[in-house]
Amino acid sequence: LVPLRETYKSFPQRRFKISIMKFAAIATLGLQLCAHSSAFAPAAVAPRTSSSSLNLSLRNLVLAEKTAATKPEPVVQEAPTATEVKSGTITETEVRALFELWNQALATGDSRIVANRYIKKPMLLPTVSDEPRTDFDSVKDYFDAFLLKKPQGKILDGQIYIGDGWASDTGIYEFTMGATGDVVKARYSYNYVQEDGIWKIQHHHSSVMPEEIAMGKAITEDEVRGLFSLWNNALATLDPKTVAARYAKSGVLLPTVSDTPRTDFSSIEDYFVNFLKLQPQGEILESHVTIGHNWCQDAGIYEFTMGATGKKVKGRYSFIYVFEDGEWKINHHHSSVMPEGTMAQPITEEEVRNLFQLWNSALATEDPDAVAKRYAKNAVLLPTVSDIPRTNYDLIHHYFVGFLTKKPQGEILESNVSIGHNWCQDSGIYEFTMGATGDKVKGRYSFVYVFEDGQWKISHHHSSVMPEDFLGPAPKPEMSTPHFMSAPPL
Repeated sequence: LVPLRETYKSFPQRRFKISIMKFAAIATLGLQLCAHSSAFAPAAVAPRTSSSSLNLSLRNLVLAEKTAATKPEPVVQEAPTATEVKSGTITETEVRALFELWNQALATGDSRIVANRYIKKPMLLPTVSDEPRTDFDSVKDYFDAFLLKKPQGKILDGQIYIGDGWASDTGIYEFTMGATGDVVKARYSYNYVQEDGIWKIQHHHSSVMPEEIAMGKAITEDEVRGLFSLWNNALATLDPKTVAARYAKSGVLLPTVSDTPRTDFSSIEDYFVNFLKLQPQGEILESHVTIGHNWCQDAGIYEFTMGATGKKVKGRYSFIYVFEDGEWKINHHHSSVMPEGTMAQPITEEEVRNLFQLWNSALATEDPDAVAKRYAKNAVLLPTVSDIPRTNYDLIHHYFVGFLTKKPQGEILESNVSIGHNWCQDSGIYEFTMGATGDKVKGRYSFVYVFEDGQWKISHHHSSVMPEDFLGPAPKPEMSTPHFMSAPPL
């Protein structure tokens, strides 16, 4: 090397750099050919404690000249912990530690840090993408999506081989997805080489377990039912994007309260923008599970409690799940109202008349709020002693604040009932005794009831004074005697 250095001083710098790099490459290749049966494919070789002194000296000389002549490129910050091995040697323990460096990079959630664990011209064949990734940008692009699952891996079974300037680690690893709780196994191959004095990933091939492809992803009935909880937890975030992300790429949603099928991420997200305003939380009441090849189905009845209103709503559901991108996603979701709820709610005439007693009992509480709650959401009250129609809760409540000071209690004197489809009517004459004064007052009434939120409510209430009391008696209608009441002929 001493004559070589002297020669270097007498030649132009650029020419010598080219010559010395060529010489180093030839010398290195020659040594590798002598040491191995193949210079082009990694093989199981016992760990080497050092390289030849000539190869190492030439390598260090070239690196020193290159470093002095080239401005170092900025690099992304490395993942913390685990000391890098910067010499030409490496042990099996250190090879396995290289996986931990990569795993710690995953834990940062930063795709740039992960991509920087690979050499400048790597080969990444990822688990859930058909596209080979061969540079920093394409590797980063893959991990942009993968890191959303918050993966953390551990090696279950691995074999390490160490060669001259390279090492490989192959086997089976398992990932726990922090975003969903899913646990996924896969096969892996890492080839490591030194670049700029640091061991990095030159080749990374990750693939699903082939028996899961042939036999289907294993899942139990309880695990299928548990998939509903992932969707329900997404509802609890009140974030429509989080809910829409639970659906597969080609997922179809036939929602409970929309006629429009939702067939892509945007339309599914749009549905949940409004639905989540109700703050829904669901519970499965009845479940029927079917399991197929990489798909499963859960169908039955669920019930939602709407946190915004306290309302409870039952519905029928069908979920079909597929195994996509390493996790179970909703491929088909059909939700519908309970069909019997759209049928007429049965009620008898006597039960219609008894609905008055619910309202009368509310009067007895002397609480205007209790009385106002007997009216439907879109109710109309035309009261006895006010010219103002009361068309919402506040106005109805306001009327009874004054009326209840008289401590009224009513009694129906004459009733006429009609029954329709989820509505009924009771009209006639009632009489109130005013507890505060002892006065008795008759009035005419009309109640129209509707079945709302699981109970009969007053949709329309019209009350008026007996008109003859201030207008004078009116002519009485002629009442024909029914045929069966007529007297027999003499």
